Amino acid sequence: MTTTIPYTPAVEDRTASLPLRLMLAPAGSAPALLDGAWWPRSRDLTAELPALTAVLDPLWGRITHVTVNPTFWPVIPRKVPVDGHVVGVGWFKAEQDPHKLLLFSYTVGRWDLLVIPPETSPATAARLMTEAADPRGTLTASAIMDEAEQRRIAEESELSLVSVWDSEGGHSARLPTSRSPAPAGIAQVPDATKAI
Repeated sequence: MTTTIPYTPAVEDRTASLPLRLMLAPAGSAPALLDGAWWPRSRDLTAELPALTAVLDPLWGRITHVTVNPTFWPVIPRKVPVDGHVVGVGWFKAEQDPHKLLLFSYTVGRWDLLVIPPETSPATAARLMTEAADPRGTLTASAIMDEAEQRRIAEESELSLVSVWDSEGGHSARLPTSRSPAPAGIAQVPDATKAI
């Protein structure tokens, strides 16, 4: 079954005007496992690649080919038209990290970018982008994403524990429920003038 999606210029123009979510390692830094991170707005390579290559072509030379792992890309076009040329798109299931995008240029070489899932929260995406662009980074794209998932699970678990603690009384369980002063105890004070 084939699905046809009608052209909607309003949507396309809106996404084209949004800033590209990309962070690269500093120019001239020592080679690392990743050259930066890209946070696309969707899993549509035809829609996302033109903006990415438009930014990278002047920095790295004309991008001629891109490879992905099909795990997270539902449709992989063979070619994507970009500003004045065509970028070939390939895929490798077993050989390529599913969280990485490889970009190739005939004149300069190859770059590896961490691909941050579009649905990632802005705070998490910022942390992942910073980590991937660190020239001292020693983690693979999947290792960075695994650490992020472990961090997310730990934060959710901590929030869950706090929520349970609060719902069961938490800190307020140790405090008196009423703020009125406790009744004073009455006792007789011995008269110092009387002999015992």
